[in-house]
Amino acid sequence: MPAGQASEKVQVQYADEIRIRERNTALYRLAHWPIWITVFFLAADPLTFQLFAHGPNRRMAIWLTLVCLATAIAGLRGRLPGVEPSPYIIRFTEDRPNPLYRRLCYTAAWSDLLSYAALNVVGVADALARGHWHLAQIYRYGWIPAAGAVWLLGFAGKLPRTKPSTLGEGAERRVFYGAIWAVTWSQVILLALWQGLGRSRVATAFKLAGFVLCLAALGYVAWRGRLPRTRKILTRVGSSGD
Repeated sequence: MPAGQASEKVQVQYADEIRIRERNTALYRLAHWPIWITVFFLAADPLTFQLFAHGPNRRMAIWLTLVCLATAIAGLRGRLPGVEPSPYIIRFTEDRPNPLYRRLCYTAAWSDLLSYAALNVVGVADALARGHWHLAQIYRYGWIPAAGAVWLLGFAGKLPRTKPSTLGEGAERRVFYGAIWAVTWSQVILLALWQGLGRSRVATAFKLAGFVLCLAALGYVAWRGRLPRTRKILTRVGSSGD
């Protein structure tokens, strides 16, 4: 049976059709390392905003070096998702303890995704409403509350892939990757609009509309399961596996 049906509203994939790896190749592990470097580099401070506003500085270089060293050590010990010698998730519907390192890593990733997206929406909407840009101030005073709220939710196990059990992994991974696709590409669109348009209210309205519409459109496409790793994983009735 095909993984997805054209007649279905949401594309699905059956758990018993998914090829299970016994080991992660060296290339696979190495390819995941830069992902976690980026996640933790962005998690400590709104460095992306500062980087585009003022360019790189010595503090960013020091922090990046520390993150590279820490993630390299964690990766060699198999304590980064995707960098483990063997995949931790074998079945997407089995009830296994979710290790602390996975909960920490995915909490940091959610902090990046949600905090930057929320503050950008607030910053552009504020500029449209008030006619002046206060994005620097919004990041300065809003980053800790926004990121802190996400970290609290992650530590409480209220976010996908941060829960104590991996039982809901089949559904949670599609939410996580859907958020990555939506937020990442929306940020790229916003950056392009920021550089290509002026700072008039009309231009600001286009920036806000482009950002929000891109978030909504990609979120919907991800919900339909039409982006990589966003298909709904199901278990066949009567299956003895998942």
